[in-house]
Amino acid sequence: MHRYRTHTCGSLTDADVGSVVRLSGWCHRIRDHGGVLFIDLRDHYGLTQVVIDPDSPAFAAAEKVRAEWVVRFDGKVRLRPEGTENSDLPTGKVEVYATELEVLGPAAELPLPVFGEQDYPEDIRLRYRFLDLRRERIHNNIMTRGRIVDSLRQRMKGQGFFEFQTPILTASSPEGARDFLVPSRIHPGKFYALPQAPQQYKQLIMMSGFDRYFQIAPCFRDEDPRADRLPGEFYQLDLEMSFVEQEDVFAAVQPVITGVFEEFADGKPVTKDWPRIPYAEALRKYGSDKPDLRNPLVMQNVSEHFRGSGFKVFARMLEDPKNEVWAIPGPTGGSRAFCDRMNSWAQGEGQPGLGYIMWREGNEGAGPLANNIGPERTEAIRQALDLKAGDAAFFVAGDPAKFYKFAGLARTRVGEELKLVDHDRYELAWIVDFPFYEWNEDEKKVDFSHNPFSMPQGGLEALNGQDPLTIKAFQYDIACNGYEIASGGIRNHRPEAMVRAFELAGYDEQTVIDRFGGMYRAFQYGAPPHGGMAAGIDRIVMLLCGVTNLREISLFPMNQQALDLLMGAPSDVTAKQLRELHIRLNLPQK
Repeated sequence: MHRYRTHTCGSLTDADVGSVVRLSGWCHRIRDHGGVLFIDLRDHYGLTQVVIDPDSPAFAAAEKVRAEWVVRFDGKVRLRPEGTENSDLPTGKVEVYATELEVLGPAAELPLPVFGEQDYPEDIRLRYRFLDLRRERIHNNIMTRGRIVDSLRQRMKGQGFFEFQTPILTASSPEGARDFLVPSRIHPGKFYALPQAPQQYKQLIMMSGFDRYFQIAPCFRDEDPRADRLPGEFYQLDLEMSFVEQEDVFAAVQPVITGVFEEFADGKPVTKDWPRIPYAEALRKYGSDKPDLRNPLVMQNVSEHFRGSGFKVFARMLEDPKNEVWAIPGPTGGSRAFCDRMNSWAQGEGQPGLGYIMWREGNEGAGPLANNIGPERTEAIRQALDLKAGDAAFFVAGDPAKFYKFAGLARTRVGEELKLVDHDRYELAWIVDFPFYEWNEDEKKVDFSHNPFSMPQGGLEALNGQDPLTIKAFQYDIACNGYEIASGGIRNHRPEAMVRAFELAGYDEQTVIDRFGGMYRAFQYGAPPHGGMAAGIDRIVMLLCGVTNLREISLFPMNQQALDLLMGAPSDVTAKQLRELHIRLNLPQK
């Protein structure tokens, strides 16, 4: 017999009745029923009920066992008494009558429970993550993550992609978030950087003559954490393809992502024919470049109905041609209580309020806005929004560039409050035609708005002859249920176009050569047209596991303060280590 087990705790069935078996695992739950002990023994594979009565030679030792002790039981498999079966467990028809017990690893008093799924302070969960990971829900999440990664990998190979690994120690990049820097002992005063993404390397792989690359890539960014973004590191499905246009990337990626969602959606509907929404349209209709399309509400520009109206606040705003009034429909929201609640919510968001119109019986408009603009304009708005008696509409006014995010939040709030959002589905979409540049108000200059290595629509001709702020890029995102889960683009593979693109953002050719020398040189020697994207593994897993915090699907994450409470990182280092690296600390004053 094997030293520790003949079976796992998830494998015994009624076919094993009468067999003598050996099981090892953790004592999940211990119950004393009139002197008979019932121990649910747990391992990675499942749960088996072990019974020890006073006649068993193992009884005296079993009385000392506590939750989460690791033990070995020998015993005979028997059917559970009629009426005590557990149909929720694969092993629920049987139990093991124990005749021998060996304690393999006693456990101290637990700082958090493993049995049950009680909420517990996150810092304690992360400090004792090895206990937290024993809990069924998070254990299952981690296993689901592994299966999702495996599915992505197999689907990518099925599309003709080959897996490569790119360097972890690389050069610092001037774009994007802050780098994590690694001092060089051999080259005093110089630093490596951990890659924010394999962007330049994957393009260089295309320069090197390989055709379809992918990687489950670790990425490192020194940025502030939030619930949908882990501090420090994250993983992405990174890919690149040669001799492709945007349509080719879509055709390769969409079946992979759709297939994974369908495989792990647990029967929930998944979008098959993804809509393609231009960036500007996404902002105008949904107030977000990652819209949640489970929410059916679509915003409209209703400026014409307020221009020159009796509602002077909006009418005066509209004298400035850049200002607009947007309407957020609120089907079934036409009660004073709901409209006042939305107005209070807007004030809590730092806004002066949220104008509204309610429609009564006979489609008569009510509320201060309706009274000021009159019945004709009120009716025109109702028809434009396709509303009826009992409905409402909410209004946001000003410069759309400044208010669109708030309008998007209001759309989300109205949809959730009125229970219009179908949470049991996955709505996927392509967001396309991102602006290539944006205006940096702080520095009074043009900046890249997305990825500086993307191809501008119109190529070099657009860069030379168009207002930079009107140039669109061959850049695209995948949005799902209000999250950006992937981002990519067709690359700018012409050296003269690359230099010109950076010049418009304030970088001269020498700066491009200094900072992106490897890519710049590669472009001189026959660069194929290429493009690709990267999908966030963590966010995809988070969505498919039905959680809203990435810590619920990551093995050993940091906390909100970017601290690893389990391993104690970041930590102090010795004076000797600092001397070897030629580093002297200049700490801030406390």
